[in-house]
This record gives sequence, structure tokens and C-alpha cells, in this order.
Amino acid sequence: MERKTKVNAEDGKHDLLITREFDLPVELLFKAHVEPGIFEQWMSHEYGTTKLTKFEGKKHGNWRFQTTDANGNVLYAANGVFHELVPNQKITRTFEAENSTLDVQLEFLEFEKLTDNTSKLIMHTVFRSVALRDQLLKMPFEYGLNMAHNRLQDIVSKLTNA
Repeated sequence: MERKTKVNAEDGKHDLLITREFDLPVELLFKAHVEPGIFEQWMSHEYGTTKLTKFEGKKHGNWRFQTTDANGNVLYAANGVFHELVPNQKITRTFEAENSTLDVQLEFLEFEKLTDNTSKLIMHTVFRSVALRDQLLKMPFEYGLNMAHNRLQDIVSKLTNA
């Protein structure tokens, strides 16, 4: 599988720069990050179903999602707070994987219009330490992120063609 989502991690730094171009208008790319029904679709996968259990799409609003298996067992859960939401331009939020040693991360998502039908997502993720960032990179993070972004592209493309 070609990895279209690029993860750049400079040695000795405590952040990541993640980029991905989508064959989607910027408005739809942004919507995929803030519309609960769409978000749940592209975050779900063959191992489990993702549900947003809380979503307050506003400054200082909380969000939380969890992924469960077919028996309802929680496989993964994450939460955070929105610090800024500028439609079709940017989201600033915290991201914390529950029951994890990774600690909270600060994420800056920028949505860039390339053409009327293409856009780019730029994610700058800041960790408390280099060690925490490197711990994430030892996991199948890049692979999972590419799979999720591929699903985002496929699902949102189908919505626009329906």
C-alpha cells in the first residue's frame, strides 16, 4: 500500500509534521473532521466500530470517541478539547489516548485549498517530550493513519458522488 499520508519526524524534536493531499474540496475535508457521522465512518475499521460519545464543536468544547469490537468491548478511546475551530481553515485541539502512557498531545490541523476539488491537510502534533513522540513512532501509527486517511478519501468521495 502506498502511504500517501507523510509523517515527518526530525531527530531530537518533540513534534511531528503530517501532510496529506486529498481529492476532495477543502470544505468536505474539514467536514470529515467535524461532522460526527462522517468522522465515525472513516475512523471505523475491520477491527471495530468508532462512535463519538461527545462532540462539542466549539471553542473549549470537549470531544471523545471510542472504538468497540463486535461484542461491545472498548478497544481504544481518546478525548480532548477544542481550542480553535475556523471552518475550512483550522482546528487546534488536544488529543489524549485513554489508558495510554503517551500523555496528551497538542494538535494544529490546517486545511488548505489547492484547487476547487483538491485540498491538503497539514497536522502539526506537539508532544511533551522526544521520548513520548518516539514511543508513538514505534507503534504502527503511520500505517494506521494512512489507512484512516484512505478511508476518509473513499467515504467522503462517495458522499459527493451520491
